[in-house]
Amino acid sequence: MRILHLSDTHLTRSPGLDGDGVDTRESLRRILHDCAELPGLDAVVVTGDIADDGSREAYTDALGLIGAFARQRHIPAVFSTGNHDERAAFTAVLGTGHLDAEGQDRPDSRLDTADGARAAVTTVAGYRIVTLDSLVPGKGYGQISTAQLAWLRDVLAVPAPYGTVLAFHHPPVVVPGVTVQDALGLRNGPELADAISGTDVRLVLCGHFHLQVFGMLAGVPVWVTPGVVTRIDLTATPGTERAVKGASASLIDLGGPHSPVCHTLHARDPHAGRTAYEIDAVELGSVIAELGPPAYSRPAEPIASTP
Repeated sequence: MRILHLSDTHLTRSPGLDGDGVDTRESLRRILHDCAELPGLDAVVVTGDIADDGSREAYTDALGLIGAFARQRHIPAVFSTGNHDERAAFTAVLGTGHLDAEGQDRPDSRLDTADGARAAVTTVAGYRIVTLDSLVPGKGYGQISTAQLAWLRDVLAVPAPYGTVLAFHHPPVVVPGVTVQDALGLRNGPELADAISGTDVRLVLCGHFHLQVFGMLAGVPVWVTPGVVTRIDLTATPGTERAVKGASASLIDLGGPHSPVCHTLHARDPHAGRTAYEIDAVELGSVIAELGPPAYSRPAEPIASTP
């Protein structure tokens, strides 16, 4: 089983440069172009922030570009929501987000909730791909609802032939000491860990951080792919944030002797590595205060050890 994992395309209503000087559609075209010769793909999985502004035009263009890539290879394209997405517009264009090899919205099963959360199942080559909706409207952090967790438990009660892959936006793992990740990641990771512990979940795929990160949740590998639109540079001064240009994606291999194998791909972009934006500690603190969870308290700084 081989997955092309994309995230954080951040398309907007109108083509052209965004506020950071990035042409988001061109970034997506570039990474898809450079992935065109990847052999043996079984699915494309997109883990949220498809649109930056929640517009139907953004989803329509994402469907046109990513959907065409998938259809040309006769493989499904699976989309989940992120904090920048808007559920009604997402649904109007992408339905459940589970598009089959012909581009039709045909999930094996789905969850319908009063708030319109997008959660569904597709089986590909014996692997079950489950998308969850971690979007909290108007906020940057993520939460998977009680209804989704109950539904997920029911889904996982019957094992898939080769196991399950979960895909959603907000990572349940963070890089130690990166406050913005701690504040704006998945807030109820322990509840998700309890739901997947002892099940056939083989891998969790996420986005949101615009940075490749690996960690574990309840003994399950978690892979966070860097963004298509930009990549966060952790060599910036601690407490600040710097994003650099250059589209990225991940190649995920399941089923071999070393499964899962996750590899980061970078587009051949003449602008790669150039600064897209920099946020100082004061501005980043304001972002966390506005978009973070209520009464968020900054984690204690790690104590440096003496040699």
